Amino acid sequence: MSIFEVNTLDCRRGDRRLFADLSFCLDAGTLLHVRGRNGSGKTTLLRALCGLFTPEAGEIRWRGTSIRDLGDDYRRELRYFGHLNGIKGDLTGIENLRIAAALAGLRVTTSALWAALARSGLGGFEDVPTRMLSQGQKKRVALARLLVAPAPLWILDEPFTALDVDAVALLQQLLTDHLAADGLVILTTHQEVALTSGHIAQLELGV
Repeated sequence: MSIFEVNTLDCRRGDRRLFADLSFCLDAGTLLHVRGRNGSGKTTLLRALCGLFTPEAGEIRWRGTSIRDLGDDYRRELRYFGHLNGIKGDLTGIENLRIAAALAGLRVTTSALWAALARSGLGGFEDVPTRMLSQGQKKRVALARLLVAPAPLWILDEPFTALDVDAVALLQQLLTDHLAADGLVILTTHQEVALTSGHIAQLELGV
């Protein structure tokens, strides 16, 4: 049985149908690259897969059970990386990571939080309120959450945007490691994703 199943999904925005009868199945160790022109429904689809948007019709199943029935149990199994990053500007990077771990029900040591920020390239910025950071640095804080609050399913909306070359390399390594550990990734990006392990599938919307 596939770990993730989408059956005849129908999504609209206002009076406009974005897509209909969308179905696919994904196995562990797979990265699904969702492609399509602007306005084709990529972000809407990802939000529906997270349970943040209710489709007109269809069903999304995680490990054989509808995500509607799983509720919070499903949300604990995923990490969503959206356009706004989910970073609290008045909090430092360390404080943001501590909250992310707590929300995931995890106990993480302070040294592990510092190590995650260091790996994400923010050594020396641990105690700086994130509103003072550049957009790329805020994105690095969000990436560090993947290190301190692991989950089997990652849903990432344009995660490479605003990242410099080093951060792109870090994210690609995180993706490779996650897939090698039988994780699942669903993402949108205008950049080709280079992996050293895992399987890449593609879904084209608006065709």
